[in-house]
Amino acid sequence: MVISYIEWSDDTIKQFRRTLLTWYDENKRDLPWRKDTDPYHVFISEIMLQQTQVNTVIDYYLKFIEAFPTVFDLAQAPEDELMAVWQGLGYYSRARNMQAAAKQIVLDYEGHWPKTAKELEQLKGIGPYTSCAIASIAFGEVEPAIDGNAFRVFARLLKIEDDIAKPKTKTLFYNIVKKIIDPDRPGDFNQAIMDLGSSYMKAKNPIIEQSPVYEFDASGQEGTYLDYPVKTKKKPPQKIPYYAFVIKTPTGYLLEKRPQTGILANFTMFPLIKKSDVEKEAIVDYFKANYSVELAHIEVDDSQKVTHTFTHQQWQINFVKADLVRFNNANFIEVNEKELYQLNLSALQKKMNNILA
Repeated sequence: MVISYIEWSDDTIKQFRRTLLTWYDENKRDLPWRKDTDPYHVFISEIMLQQTQVNTVIDYYLKFIEAFPTVFDLAQAPEDELMAVWQGLGYYSRARNMQAAAKQIVLDYEGHWPKTAKELEQLKGIGPYTSCAIASIAFGEVEPAIDGNAFRVFARLLKIEDDIAKPKTKTLFYNIVKKIIDPDRPGDFNQAIMDLGSSYMKAKNPIIEQSPVYEFDASGQEGTYLDYPVKTKKKPPQKIPYYAFVIKTPTGYLLEKRPQTGILANFTMFPLIKKSDVEKEAIVDYFKANYSVELAHIEVDDSQKVTHTFTHQQWQINFVKADLVRFNNANFIEVNEKELYQLNLSALQKKMNNILA
């Protein structure tokens, strides 16, 4: 059931556009990816800004553009180099999808960027928000970019009571903002909403009465702005107990290269096994049967724990220490002590290294 919301007249919409864009022109954030409207620059920044704060992204963006100045450079980059530059940003599938999209542009589009949101969404890792952001900013397509900021800003302005946790609500917001977005400056309009949502209309401690669009803010004038947007609480991440196997070799440690898909894909790490998959007493037999790895001197250490949270899962990890007898598995490699700290490591592996240091 769609709940009603305040609708603006055509005159109000035009006045809102003027007010918002005048404020934006005078106060927009000085961000490196706003120096131009190159679609590659917009693309890199938008992918990095997924799940990551603006202040954190700035240095990574500059380093990334220096390492891979064009979409051709990104498409051709060795994965190890790509991951080294990305290291620390987390959610590493973003980087792999970004490179896959770059390869699509080079191979399928002969280096020319698709110019519409519909076409952009065919690229790997680009969803509705990112496609609309790139299309509006780089190519001037009149497409609203609906992200968390847009949800919050328009929910408060118009007192939209629909639950933003429901997929159909994004369509509702898209249709509403499609009528309001400035047809002459859609990219600036979308970026202005981003800036407004991260400043005056931020989630916590907003500065409502000083907002440049306060005269249009129905919930702000009522003092009910913290009731918006409406969102049901998401389920807490599923807790999954794991063992991390710290397998000593004569010169260092035995590590496993993780599968090409799934969480922490392709990272080289201590082998991780769900506790539910193996009994303590059967660890030696389990490794030999499943990995062709023979172990000795098994010690299960329940006193040390590493907790690492992903979007929907929280891994709770205890250590199993063992000595290597022999192995016959191409997915396992021996590394020395120095390499353990110099490899392209996931944030989780770094946590485990710190515990064991």
